[in-house]
Amino acid sequence: MADERKQLTPIDSLKQVLSTPSVREQFDNALKDNSALFTASLIDLYNGDKYLQECKPGQVVIEALKAATLKLPINKALGFAYIVPFKNKGVPTPTFILGYKGYIQLAMRTGFYKFLNADVVYEGEYKGKNKLTGEIDLSGAATSEKVVGYFAHMQMLNGFTKTVFWEHGKIIAHAKKYSKSYGNSSSAWSTNFDEMALKTVVRNLLSKYGYLSVEMMNAISEDISADERNEREVSSEIKMNANEQTIDIESETVVDEPETEHSKAVPDF
Repeated sequence: MADERKQLTPIDSLKQVLSTPSVREQFDNALKDNSALFTASLIDLYNGDKYLQECKPGQVVIEALKAATLKLPINKALGFAYIVPFKNKGVPTPTFILGYKGYIQLAMRTGFYKFLNADVVYEGEYKGKNKLTGEIDLSGAATSEKVVGYFAHMQMLNGFTKTVFWEHGKIIAHAKKYSKSYGNSSSAWSTNFDEMALKTVVRNLLSKYGYLSVEMMNAISEDISADERNEREVSSEIKMNANEQTIDIESETVVDEPETEHSKAVPDF
């Protein structure tokens, strides 16, 4: 007798993965009472994104678990973390991406920071750098709306203060070196250049001068790995356009990722 069972829709497949006891347990362990709210937001994200639906639901859940472990929302309008669909050699693959607001959130959770801020620098605001102390002078008044650079600033409770300033040209050079997608109209560097630049300076500041909790070290390591692996590189911080289309990446070398506790427990539907 012919199998009359209906083929599961992508959203039904995702819900099936999320209903697996091992998966529910991991979300519950990471988020406690907020587990149901997070998985509901994942279902909404997946249901509203036809490109993300091209990815295997099990892989989407694996990436969502990374955000859940860091206790960061994946609502793309908030800017903390994203799950972005890529194509590597024609195969749709979801990727967890940490936004610059996510970096700031993780840092502030440590309780070691009094101030932590990042913003664009307009023409006329940058007055120079003290080569001896490393202090950045941004006391000038903006003379136009032209963006000349980006800064990230922190002051810790123990009094240590540091500011990182990257000129616009340095940001572009960094993007060209590390982003395979730079120049692509679908890339975050094209759709959200300022936010990508802010993420770059925030990550540089925290990784070099900040207090690195285990949580922060893991986040930085994951994010840098996403930059360095061809098949993972493309979007990073995309904000409102994060899930509007699948970005196609053709990489010559595919790096197999080691099996993690997330990948062991999530069925690959």
